[in-house]
Amino acid sequence: MSERDEPALDELASRAGTWRGRSAAAPVRHTAAVAADRFDRITWRDTYEQSAGLREVAEELNERHGHATDLLTDVFLAAYKVRPRLRERAEMAPSRLVNHRVITALVESPEFAELRRETAGDPYAAAMAVLAQAAAVRGMLERSRDAQERAERASRAQQDADGAAAAVDEALQRAADKADEGAEDGTVPAAAADAVRQAIDAAEAAEAAARRAAQHAAQALAAAAPGIRAAARNAAGKAAEAVREEAALMRAWGVAPGELERMPFDERARLAERLRTGRLAQWAELIGRFRQMAEGERARKMENATGELVGVTLGNDLSRVIPSELAGLGLPELRAVFAARYAAGELMLYDAQGERTTGQGAIIACVDTSHSMYAAGPGGVTREAWSKACALALLDQARHAGRDFVGILFSAADKLQVFRFPADGPQPAGVDRTLDFAETFLGGGTSYQAPLTAAAGLLEEEFNDAARTRGDIVMITDDECGVTEEWMRGWNDAKHRLGFRVFGVAIGAPRAAETGSVLEALCDNLRSIEDLTDVHAAADLFRVI
Repeated sequence: MSERDEPALDELASRAGTWRGRSAAAPVRHTAAVAADRFDRITWRDTYEQSAGLREVAEELNERHGHATDLLTDVFLAAYKVRPRLRERAEMAPSRLVNHRVITALVESPEFAELRRETAGDPYAAAMAVLAQAAAVRGMLERSRDAQERAERASRAQQDADGAAAAVDEALQRAADKADEGAEDGTVPAAAADAVRQAIDAAEAAEAAARRAAQHAAQALAAAAPGIRAAARNAAGKAAEAVREEAALMRAWGVAPGELERMPFDERARLAERLRTGRLAQWAELIGRFRQMAEGERARKMENATGELVGVTLGNDLSRVIPSELAGLGLPELRAVFAARYAAGELMLYDAQGERTTGQGAIIACVDTSHSMYAAGPGGVTREAWSKACALALLDQARHAGRDFVGILFSAADKLQVFRFPADGPQPAGVDRTLDFAETFLGGGTSYQAPLTAAAGLLEEEFNDAARTRGDIVMITDDECGVTEEWMRGWNDAKHRLGFRVFGVAIGAPRAAETGSVLEALCDNLRSIEDLTDVHAAADLFRVI
């Protein structure tokens, strides 16, 4: 056998040097584009297990696209992590390059930065962001199908190249073993040498194929990139809007962010669904405006003004000047006019009546839910929606003051439903109760006596149990009806004994608020509401209750 047929081991090792240890030294290829620690992965897993929506989306996408669950994980973590870090493209497994391109387009969009302000650190909000982008993710994967197929081929080609490199190592090791067994000069038997050469040829061919496949995959991905970027921006924008809307909906209904964070995932999901689909869901914006107005009025409450505010009058008492008058002091040209009106006692002031202090007993809202309350006013706002929004703001008022609140829904004499909200009750547990109160509608006619009798009875009970007097009753109705003389005598006796006040709101029914009406006789303070988009028409309620 010639020296050429039996080469030295060193010669074979030199030629195989390019491939020796290639498989062992191959970089780790990641399947996740967003770097995450163990706790992040636990958060994703727990959220995924709790969310039927996430599991359904993953199942649907996985039927047509490989590695869809990995992509959903990346979208979740990018939204959830405070400072998400994306891996470099070179660190990714070839089969996940489309995922990397999609998540990179999302994270780099200004809309996603806006989204993360709502979702960072909140697993539920991050999951909602994933669901809101599911349709767009599906579209991006469809448009990237050719790139994904080429990426899969590139992945297989790379695996083949890694395998061929490992085969070179194995062939060389076998040749070394044969050399040790054979000639003392270190030559390798021809068969073993041929095996090494063939392994090297195969490795070179596999490496070339892998490079071509990677190049084709990169070209396909580059072609899909503009469409992915546009879709990502659109998806992130819609998701941010959806998350903001839900957050606004929760705020409108008085659910605090801290309360949401403590709420179990499935409970929060059910609450969000109920708020989105309930009868009054479309009026969440009105409810939110009512609550904001009431909060502002509480802040502006006139602590030094005595008595009950009943309107506007003229005078020079600076402690009761209305805000529009004070605004004149901000304009130099109007200051002289202000001074002249002050000297003449012609400034507009809040008018007070009596020397009664703010109530300390329960706040009771009697809300008419007769059929006519379905009527809509300006902007499509129904009388019911305005009334319930006002009542919910009164619930806030009671909680802020540490007072009990009772909502009484009424219509005909035999239709009455009472919702109690004790001041010392667990407020988070009252969310469902609040929604029950807001969504209940009885229908039928209108009776004043039934709800007011119930309200007076509750204040009597409060007086007997806790010796508290000076409660406040707010009667909201769109109808006028009579009461008996006997009942009226009992009503006046109860008012005198318990010291409660009655505020009336005639909504869409100006005749009910006219001088000489039954409602006027029942109430200490009465107003008529015509513009149902105007929450400030009831502002004085929150200054004096």
